[in-house]
Amino acid sequence: MDIKQLVPEDAEAYLSIRLEALRESPHAFGSSYEEEKQTTVEKYRQRFMEPENSFTLGAFEESELVGVVALVRKQYLKQRHRATILAMYVKPEKRGTGLGKKLLLSAIEKAISLNDIEQINLSVIAQNESAKQLYQSLGFEVFGIEKNGIKVNDTYFDEEHMVMFL
Repeated sequence: MDIKQLVPEDAEAYLSIRLEALRESPHAFGSSYEEEKQTTVEKYRQRFMEPENSFTLGAFEESELVGVVALVRKQYLKQRHRATILAMYVKPEKRGTGLGKKLLLSAIEKAISLNDIEQINLSVIAQNESAKQLYQSLGFEVFGIEKNGIKVNDTYFDEEHMVMFL
């Protein structure tokens, strides 16, 4: 298993796994499959070309992209000490193998390498016990709960907001 920062040549594979994630787990993401299916590969090529404040890491098994996570640094001067974990997804057949933990550890290492990041935030659906356990095992703590933070069709999901201080 190889974890690396995605580059423009990975954009097509990323878009494919992103759409899979949105179909597979619609409640786990702020955006929807319906919105993202309109996205072009070019959007991600461009994003991966300019990784100044946004870093997407991918886990590859042989040449297949099987997991992803993004780390986005806040851009405003007063918030630049913070980064956010977004778009975390591991293909269902690779879950339970430690891959998610490896991806998160790589994202945390990336945040530390930026030198001025002091905390990492993320949000997780309150009902997603396995993800919450993973985050807590790495040192993330819940600092707030947003009732009905995500709505999929007519079903609401609470979001837990978590933080790790570096």
